[in-house]
Amino acid sequence: MEHIKKPDWLKISIGTNQRYTDTKRIVDTHKLHTICSSGRCPNLGDCWGKGTATFMIGGAICTRSCKFCNTMSGKPLPLDPNEPEQVAESIRLMKLSHAVITSVDRDDLPDFGAEHWIKTIEAVKHLNPGITLETLIPDFQGNIGLIKKVAETHPDIISHNMETVRRLTPAVRSVATYDRSLEVIRTIAESRVTAKSGIMVGLGETEKEVEECMDDLLANGCRILTIGQYLQPSRKHYPVAAYIEPSQFERYKTIGEQKGFATVESGPLVRSSYHAEKHIRFQ
Repeated sequence: MEHIKKPDWLKISIGTNQRYTDTKRIVDTHKLHTICSSGRCPNLGDCWGKGTATFMIGGAICTRSCKFCNTMSGKPLPLDPNEPEQVAESIRLMKLSHAVITSVDRDDLPDFGAEHWIKTIEAVKHLNPGITLETLIPDFQGNIGLIKKVAETHPDIISHNMETVRRLTPAVRSVATYDRSLEVIRTIAESRVTAKSGIMVGLGETEKEVEECMDDLLANGCRILTIGQYLQPSRKHYPVAAYIEPSQFERYKTIGEQKGFATVESGPLVRSSYHAEKHIRFQ
C-alpha cells in the first residue's frame, strides 16, 4: 500500500516543563513501564506535563503481536512481585487524584495475570485513599471468572478496547476476537462497574461499520467510548488506510452520543486514557 503523508493536524511538538521532568524522573527511577512510552502516544508531552501517566503492569513484553501495536512482543520475564507497591508509591509521589493502569497480555500465565492485576489495584487504593482509578484490561482469554474477580476490586471505570470494527479485527489483532471483547464489556457492565472501550479509525473501516461497532458496544453495556486516528508505529505494522478529517471525528462524537453513550471522546490524537480523569463523572 502506498504511504500516505501525515496531515498537519497530526503534527505535534513535545514541549517540556518542570512537571514533565518530575514525572519522567519518577517513571525512570521506579523502572516503571508506561504505555505512554511503549505505545509512542502522541499525547505523552501533554499528559506528562500535567503529571499524569498511564502505568503498564505485567512487564514490557506482550505475548501477543497485534499488527497495530508498538509494544514489544515475545517471551515475557517473570512478574515482578514488587510492581504493585512500586506503582502505588509512584502514584503517591506524583500526587495524582486519578490514575490509569493497563497491562500487556500475559497468555503465558495460568491466570493470564489476573492476580497481579488485583494486587496492583489493591495496593494503589491502600496507599492512595480517595483516588479514582481507571483500569484498561486485556481479555484474559475470555475467562469470565477472572474478569469478575478483577471487577470485584471496584475500580471506578474498567475499559477494554475493541480496537477496530468487526471486519478488520482478524487482520489487526493477533489473538483477540471481536465477540470475545464484547463479552468482556458485557461482564464489566454486569459487575456494576462503568464499562468503557476504544477504537482506532483510519484502518480502512467505513462509517457504517463504526456505527455498527457503537451499536454492539451499547447493547453490551458500554457507556464511554474513545475514537482516535490510527498511527502506524513502523513500516512493519499495519498500514494507515486514511487520515480521518477532524470534522469526521466530530461527526462520530455526535452520532455516538445521540445513540446513547454517556460521552464519546473523539479526535485525531485521542487515545484510550485521553482526558480519562474527566470520565469519572459518568460512573
